Amino acid sequence: MKLIKTTSLNAAHRALGAKMVDFSGWDMPLHYGSQLEEHRSVRRDAGMFDVSHMQVIDLRGAGVRDFLRRLLANDVAKLGRPGKALYSCMLNDTGDVLDDLIVYYLSGDWFRLVVNAGTADKDMAWIAAQRDRFALRFDLEPRRDLAIIAVQGPRAREKTWRALPQVRARSESLGYFHVAQEADIMLARTGYTGEDGFEVILPAEHAEQLWQALHCHGVAPTGLGARDTLRLEAGLNLYGQDMDETVSPLESALAWTVALTEARDFIGKAALLQKAVTRQLTGLVLLDKGVMRSHQHVRCGDGDGVITSGGFAPTLNRSIALARIPKAVANGGTVEVEVRDKWLRAEVVKPPFVRNGKVLISVEC
Repeated sequence: MKLIKTTSLNAAHRALGAKMVDFSGWDMPLHYGSQLEEHRSVRRDAGMFDVSHMQVIDLRGAGVRDFLRRLLANDVAKLGRPGKALYSCMLNDTGDVLDDLIVYYLSGDWFRLVVNAGTADKDMAWIAAQRDRFALRFDLEPRRDLAIIAVQGPRAREKTWRALPQVRARSESLGYFHVAQEADIMLARTGYTGEDGFEVILPAEHAEQLWQALHCHGVAPTGLGARDTLRLEAGLNLYGQDMDETVSPLESALAWTVALTEARDFIGKAALLQKAVTRQLTGLVLLDKGVMRSHQHVRCGDGDGVITSGGFAPTLNRSIALARIPKAVANGGTVEVEVRDKWLRAEVVKPPFVRNGKVLISVEC
């Protein structure tokens, strides 16, 4: 019998009537009644997500910075002072994506990674193996004693400060991809929705108190369903769908996260330099009636492609998708998608589709 894991907010989700599902081995809320209303709350006001299933990993000690410069495709040398964050892929030796993650520089020789739930054990094993490979001895600690609550939306910061007034002074002037710490609470101005807000990392035993305080201040509990439609509208990749161990970041619209032109070496760099990039991840908007889903076939003038993520976009009131298609047609034009045994027209567009509540694309029907 499979043992399913729970976060420290499991009882709070159930008390709110959440529909719970197995997500990467964790018992997680899909929605609390209306996925559509949760999506709209984040776009128009503020919503909160329990993302404590994601793995926090602390790295401390001599050599950590240089190690991360070898481990990650993006360069942590960009984190020149404590309080900054960086998005990066972690690659294998063949230059394909083991995981995507955020690295936070907290102080001195202390860096924090947040990696995906479904890859957490694999990531820990890989990082430990690379530490041994380079004969380093810094501390590597998975932090299951911590919880993560993401508060997202145009009023997310304001409502977070109401629930956590002690953090306002340190975080009021916080820029995007910057971090503030107040006692045992870490606030990062990051997120996965295309809206402003914070991701709050705090001791797990205090998570329910914060959750209830946020709820009292009008922040809507939001489940995995709305999280997926929000990130799709924002054009943000999902590991395991839009990229994985068989695909390079260069074919996943993540070339901007790879510092290939520097003298610095990193795991997977040599392989990336040899790869021929023939496909690109881009956006599609369906012109005909229907809904695009992952794994659907895309027919292009210069070859075939595949939908990696797709669905109905509430903000646009139509179906959108991310698709890996031939590079020659990835910058625009019309393609066909096989939906329920019918070939439907879709327009190629550059993501994101929606950011900060605004529709960023224009499509002719």
